[in-house]
Amino acid sequence: MIKGVNTLTTVMIIDDDPIVVESLSLIIENGGYEVIITGYSAEEAISNYSIYKPDITLLDIRMQEKSGIEAASTILSKFPQAKILLVTTFEDSDFIQAALQLGCKGYILKQNIKSILPAIEAVLNNQTVLDNTIVNNVAQSVSQSNQEILSELTPRELDIYQAVAEGLNNKEIAEKFYLSEGTIRNYISQLLLKLELRDRTQLAISYYKGNEFKEN
Repeated sequence: MIKGVNTLTTVMIIDDDPIVVESLSLIIENGGYEVIITGYSAEEAISNYSIYKPDITLLDIRMQEKSGIEAASTILSKFPQAKILLVTTFEDSDFIQAALQLGCKGYILKQNIKSILPAIEAVLNNQTVLDNTIVNNVAQSVSQSNQEILSELTPRELDIYQAVAEGLNNKEIAEKFYLSEGTIRNYISQLLLKLELRDRTQLAISYYKGNEFKEN
């Protein structure tokens, strides 16, 4: 919560609903964080991030003209270390997949507003956050035999598995383990095959589900 001596962790809030922005600001500031800037559009998110470099960005997905996904993509292309937490009213698996592939650190529902503060704390600790409702819905399509298969994964496969769950992209994983991006792609393909999963979204969710990770 506290970044340093007399320095609070800074948060940017972007949502096209002023009431949501005001509500989130109140909750976050009462939680001990500093809301450094707010805005109501994707363009404001992009321009304000460049100016303020917040520690955490809360970004609504569905906004007029440009979506939060587009804004996140632009920000992360310029600032790969940006910690972006998407906030929405929709449980859309396509958005979840796109968000994780971009490198966003989480995806939570506005209906579960009480999860905002623990979600921010988790992102600051380099964890990927998925709303409990989303985890449960997507996890229904994850094979029930995964737990047995996990014991058959190699140490390196487990490392890659965790890195994907943390939201790292292939380039970041390759740099972390001193491997080529092609090798990482091969590892991920093997993980999907072994765990009987469809994509990186299910891979991340299955990791946290297997480790009993939940945001309440």
